[in-house]
Amino acid sequence: MMERTSLHDAAGLRDFATSALCAAGLASSMAPTVAEVLVEGDLMGHDTHGLALLPAYLSALENGGMARSGQPEVLRDCPAAMLWDGCFLPGPWLLTEGFRQGVKRAHENGTFTLAIARSHHTASLVAYLRPVVEQGMVAMITVSDPTEACVLPFGGTAPLLSTNPLAWGFPGSEGAILVDVSTSTTTNGMVRRLSEQNRLFRDELLADNAGRASRDPAVRLTDPPGSILPLGGMASGHKGTGLGIVVEALTHGLSGNGRHTGPQGWQANVFLQVFDPEIFGGRSALETELGHLARNIRANKPADPDNAVRLPGDRALNNRARHLSQGVPLIAPIYQKLEEWAVKLKIDMPVLVS
Repeated sequence: MMERTSLHDAAGLRDFATSALCAAGLASSMAPTVAEVLVEGDLMGHDTHGLALLPAYLSALENGGMARSGQPEVLRDCPAAMLWDGCFLPGPWLLTEGFRQGVKRAHENGTFTLAIARSHHTASLVAYLRPVVEQGMVAMITVSDPTEACVLPFGGTAPLLSTNPLAWGFPGSEGAILVDVSTSTTTNGMVRRLSEQNRLFRDELLADNAGRASRDPAVRLTDPPGSILPLGGMASGHKGTGLGIVVEALTHGLSGNGRHTGPQGWQANVFLQVFDPEIFGGRSALETELGHLARNIRANKPADPDNAVRLPGDRALNNRARHLSQGVPLIAPIYQKLEEWAVKLKIDMPVLVS
């Protein structure tokens, strides 16, 4: 099903998002960073985690769920590791700051690890990887919401885990490799979108409250609710459940802000790492090895002649280049919600690409 879209200049979208965030009360020192991360998600084609999130962020600023200013509280600080209380500051700003410090400290110490408790929502994880990789570093990040239960454990009937995304970025001689996957079969954003449009998933990515596979997003709205399936689905979802547990151990366990404490409000716990390849076999060795792998993967004869074999991140980076030159698409439902906020905040909507 094709949806009506409008095309916009990326810089104009960043300016619009910055203006909206400032009008809603976010500190002017933070708003451009949050806007940059949201638009980066759209540039890369992750449109459920781009400006589609802006209305929810503006509502959170309005109702006090997202802190408007401040700094994270540093709870632990070692040369190669830190623990922050994010104090419900916007996730895109916190993670950008975390990676900025991470690159600096990884240059000094070889590696850097940061755990963050009580960040606000973090947007699209792939949006953070490219700037780190372009500095010759390896980046890893994973996020989970300790208040969210939407993914069932394999073989179960009730939602228990979050969607629990994982992302890695690697430099390579044939271009960056960017991996961004959730440990569930789909995202809450896509469930909401299809539910609002009365559409079904193409595949059975959900389960009803009896644990039966389903394509219908409405199963998430029953009482008791159905679930998103773990990565691997009904056949091999034990793998997704295992990865989901790893994510919750790294995020909730290491941040000290887990489910058993009963946290409240929209939030996220974060685990991120930066590695300097020079402290190991060297950046040249890493890029050479990954370049060799990339060439062989792309040269692999495709099962479908119309769809070449690609590496993780190829589509996102191709999307980014195309959207920068031709315009960033916003589907009608996203545009309409942004327009409602523009009227409310008395700011101009971004202009269309001519």
